[in-house]
Amino acid sequence: MRHPLRPISGLLAVTALAVTLAACTSGPPAAPPASAGIVFDHSTPQNVALTDQHNQPVTLASLKGKVVVLAPFLSLCQDECPLITAAFISLQRDVKAAGLGQRVVFLEVTVDPGRDTAARLARYQTEFGADWDLWTGTAANIAAFWKPFGVSYQVVDEGQPPQNDWLTGRPLTYDVDHTDGYILIDAKGHERFIDVNAPNLPGLNHKLSGLLNAGGIHNLDHPQPTDWTIDDARNAIGWVLQTNIPAAG
Repeated sequence: MRHPLRPISGLLAVTALAVTLAACTSGPPAAPPASAGIVFDHSTPQNVALTDQHNQPVTLASLKGKVVVLAPFLSLCQDECPLITAAFISLQRDVKAAGLGQRVVFLEVTVDPGRDTAARLARYQTEFGADWDLWTGTAANIAAFWKPFGVSYQVVDEGQPPQNDWLTGRPLTYDVDHTDGYILIDAKGHERFIDVNAPNLPGLNHKLSGLLNAGGIHNLDHPQPTDWTIDDARNAIGWVLQTNIPAAG
């Protein structure tokens, strides 16, 4: 049976109602699933004194009021850290494009205080596009910072043949194994989420890919099913912010 045409005014009213209903049902992202990581509401080491890439004193307490996207790293990492840098570049672009740049801070804190001086971190920032704070400190303070997060790290033998230091050109004498992934801290300074898997990225730029050893290249080319994507991390950040963050394109 053919139905009579709906008057235009009625059609506009129904369309407007549909848009209104859609807007009401499209809330912020849900909490990350258990398969992605662990949702917390834990305190964090707010007052552990560290140093940024400008050799200025810093603490997590100074970032309260902002969501912090935090990752362990070392500037001489040959595996996961260059992927984290690439992921943070993409996520920071999305956050800024959404007008949320004043509410979200990206941060990497070293697990290699013996080599990661403030000067080296400043060079890493310049060379590899890490347009966010990079923190270091004494061995004792770095340990005190990472312990509450459950992040572990240890010095191990350098692979053979050794990679060369990207800054000095000299062969590396050791490496540091460490917990992978990223951590989200809410504006109150509470740890809310941790994903200890590596990022799943479509590729790296030439400079970052040049930091990878054979194992790092293999992991980039063959991600694990549990590895997180940019979409996964962007949704997790949106969950903490309670707002959707679209991809910048």
